[in-house]
Amino acid sequence: MKDFIRSIASLPRRQKQVVLVTVDMCMLPLMMWLAYAIRLARPNVTVMQGLEAWYIYVAIAGVLIFALLGIYRAIVRSFNEDYLLRISIGTFIQIVALYAIKKLDVAFIPMSIPLMYGFMLFSYMWWSRAVIRYATLKTFAKKQTRKRVAIYGAGLAGQQIAAALNRSDDYLPVCFIDDKKSLKGQSLSGLKIYSPKKAQKKLGKFGIEEVLLAMPSVGRARKKEIIESFEQSDVKIMELPGVTQLVDRQVKVSDIREVDIIDLLGRDPVPPKPELLEKNIKNKVVMVTGAGGSIGSELCRQIVKHQPKLLVLFEMSEFALYSIDRELQSAGVQVIPILGSVTNQTKLERVLAQYQVQTVYHAAAYKHVPLVEANPFEGIYNTSIGTARSVDAAVNQGIETFVLISTDKAVRPTNVMGASKRMAELYCQGLAATKPKTQISIVRFGNVLGSSGSVVPLFKKQIAQGGPVTVTHPEVTRYFMTIPEAAQLVIQAGAMGIGGDVFLLDMGEPVKIVDLAKQMIRLSGLRPVDESGVGDIRIQFTGLRPGEKLYEELLIDQEGVEKTDHERILMSFEKYYGKDEIDKVCKRLEKSRHQNNEDEMLLVLKQYVEGYKAKGIANT
Repeated sequence: MKDFIRSIASLPRRQKQVVLVTVDMCMLPLMMWLAYAIRLARPNVTVMQGLEAWYIYVAIAGVLIFALLGIYRAIVRSFNEDYLLRISIGTFIQIVALYAIKKLDVAFIPMSIPLMYGFMLFSYMWWSRAVIRYATLKTFAKKQTRKRVAIYGAGLAGQQIAAALNRSDDYLPVCFIDDKKSLKGQSLSGLKIYSPKKAQKKLGKFGIEEVLLAMPSVGRARKKEIIESFEQSDVKIMELPGVTQLVDRQVKVSDIREVDIIDLLGRDPVPPKPELLEKNIKNKVVMVTGAGGSIGSELCRQIVKHQPKLLVLFEMSEFALYSIDRELQSAGVQVIPILGSVTNQTKLERVLAQYQVQTVYHAAAYKHVPLVEANPFEGIYNTSIGTARSVDAAVNQGIETFVLISTDKAVRPTNVMGASKRMAELYCQGLAATKPKTQISIVRFGNVLGSSGSVVPLFKKQIAQGGPVTVTHPEVTRYFMTIPEAAQLVIQAGAMGIGGDVFLLDMGEPVKIVDLAKQMIRLSGLRPVDESGVGDIRIQFTGLRPGEKLYEELLIDQEGVEKTDHERILMSFEKYYGKDEIDKVCKRLEKSRHQNNEDEMLLVLKQYVEGYKAKGIANT
């Protein structure tokens, strides 16, 4: 039987249509005869008396009506509501036609015959297509077992994905989960709806392997709650993208994706203030240093949305510059890629003057703590000296706004990276105190999710390889923020500055890295190995790396903090050094670098950066 079905299914499309039309032309007259036979309760009946060759008219007219409605153009395997609607319309037209024939006395047709014929015709068309679809799917179904899925959310998206999964070879929808009390115990699309609490008990019984979140408009906080409720269940959590990504609102199996840990750690975004986003960007020439980095590239993406006159990309890495330049070519904004180092003040001033830059976002810096710890000369030169030369170039050229992108690691740092960043802050603060024409601001925040230095890509790779997932310490804690949110807040904070300001971004609650690792393992449908040795992926503690802290801070002075007009941006007032003194500090750093005197360089950081204790350097 399977060979016969395969042979029919392998025919060209036109031949399959001919086969279907031929079968229907034979069956439609049979349906008419059957209607008369049932009505008169005997097989020997006269059908449509007065109309010779009635069977030809019934066959040709019926097939022609269905053909005009596109019944034979549709692929039977895509049997859906639209197909049923077309069959219904075609059936109704034929019922009306039979009543018209009776009214015109073309043939003798009892009053009940059109309705009986219509019922049998619709039943035949529906069942014949359903059988064809079922036989075809069974014949060509993949040999592997379909994944059994519970759909969380019985709304429109849930109903659409249930229908799509039923037609797929990979997934089998088993039930709905919804927290609406009115839906509890009801059935939808042939699937029963369970409350979340009851569904937890049914997952194992029904052999459910995945729970699919079909709630495109749900917020991050609610999504996190739902996912955490399944932590004790051995199921993988999948999701549909947000409503902004489902442009046509038609959900497809291809839309299913893994839950992104970034969506869970990131908070529900606060709508940005358009006037702050546009103040330093719209119709202005903007330059981003470190434009190819994680923060720099996102700043560029956000900037082009607000119609700058020109965007200058300043980047030291050729590949990073090439990548962001190519990405922005279709943004509708003129983009100028400049390859160069922020330590080259002469080139910076030439570029600023040539393109008449008005706003600079300084994101260029080395940020990998262990690498900078192992290469202090380059770290301090690029971050501290590079920032000093960048802001000097901006002031010399009369730039309107200069915004330094800083880090929470600059607060009481235990590593060279953080200390070099704090030194960059101190230089900007000292220069701002001289009241230059340029408005200088500093924006400080913690880790961004998904950046090149983030643990998230590393954990994903380790989980894919079967573990172990490496965490430095059980108590290590970090603040996290999504890159787009951080970039938007940086732009808005920079627009609020008046000169010498230190803005702090509200990072929310800190997250234990070990908890982050466990959550990522669970999202993969696996279990972290517990104390008894039960589980799939082991978490290995490797010890704190050189210069790494258990906890990061955003404030140097807890007292000197004020709120701003933006609920997620704070302003800090901190101790800094005068311009003359900080100039001397920078000259000492440059001299130490040229003399290759690492001890002297670290000693300078220790003297001027509060909280920094360089290893091997005696107190002075």
